[in-house]
Amino acid sequence: MKIAVDAMGGDNAPFVVVEGAVCASREFGADIILVGNKNIISLELEKYNIEKLSLSIKHTSEVIEMDESPSVALRKKKDSSIRVGVGLIKNGEADAFVSAGNTGAVMAAATLILRTLKGVDRPAIAVQLPTINGPVILIDAGANVDCKPYQLFQFGIMGHVFARYILDRDEPRVGVINNGEEEDKGNEATKEVYKMFKKSSLNFIGNVEGKELYQGTADVIVSDGFVGNIALKVSESLADMIGRSLKDLFSKNWRSRLGYLMVKPYLEAFKKSVDYSEYGGAPLLGVNGVCIIAHGSSSPKAIKNAIRQAGELIHRKINTHIREDIELNINIQPSDIKKGGVLRVIKRIVGLSTKREGEES
Repeated sequence: MKIAVDAMGGDNAPFVVVEGAVCASREFGADIILVGNKNIISLELEKYNIEKLSLSIKHTSEVIEMDESPSVALRKKKDSSIRVGVGLIKNGEADAFVSAGNTGAVMAAATLILRTLKGVDRPAIAVQLPTINGPVILIDAGANVDCKPYQLFQFGIMGHVFARYILDRDEPRVGVINNGEEEDKGNEATKEVYKMFKKSSLNFIGNVEGKELYQGTADVIVSDGFVGNIALKVSESLADMIGRSLKDLFSKNWRSRLGYLMVKPYLEAFKKSVDYSEYGGAPLLGVNGVCIIAHGSSSPKAIKNAIRQAGELIHRKINTHIREDIELNINIQPSDIKKGGVLRVIKRIVGLSTKREGEES
């Protein structure tokens, strides 16, 4: 399998990305295509011994910056590393794409070029959260702000597949994030999707409150992208605050420094258990291909693990299983779901007009 990597995407590209790709090729034997400016990438590769590694370069002349509007970038930068990288999957030249670049541009390019899987109205970002019982899935973590009940239901199916085939949970427990455990809690969308899950083949455990996110109550936590993204960002902020507080605490005096030396192995183990770089990135589930969105500030280790994760999704045929589970539960969804959902998602993500979307197709 071949994995295309956006060498120009991220806060510290291409240095961090190239190092992560080299590590992935060396450790996993991954066949990697580095997408971006050939001259810059080649200079970076000179730092490493890559004689026996399967690394190649796909030259592009443009880069979508982190603060750029996806709508402008996709229209004007057709030779960008993101657009070309996603296109490699469409053309059969790559099996997956990994990027730590502009998230909106990656989502829009994947939806526009690859389209969604049959039976999937909108793609969703699946993020792994650490708990005392191992990682769980939060889906959606930011791709879709406003969602219909049947779209939330599809997110649950995709999260169920990820938990089963990637996290190796035999009967993943699926819950809906809500402001209470009772069936009648929440807004109209959560009330309706609750009924849909109860009729499904999934192991639905009901509503999950925010306090249960890190308790391992559910293996899959379903949310719209608005709530999911806020929950994720609050969690990241809290983790940063705890880390800074501990650092200050253990550097106050010689007693605290001595105490740190005693508990250091345990703190390191804890840090590893909650470190996002261990997971690598977040898959964009529901598109007709494998796309991994890595954090903009990803370290080489995170890039390496994002590439590893892309390989796992390919090897375990994640999209095939999503299609199978969508088909298994197709009768639960409304029969009058409108076509053209892909274009509506693109319009919402990047602000393109319907006319322009047709031209880009």
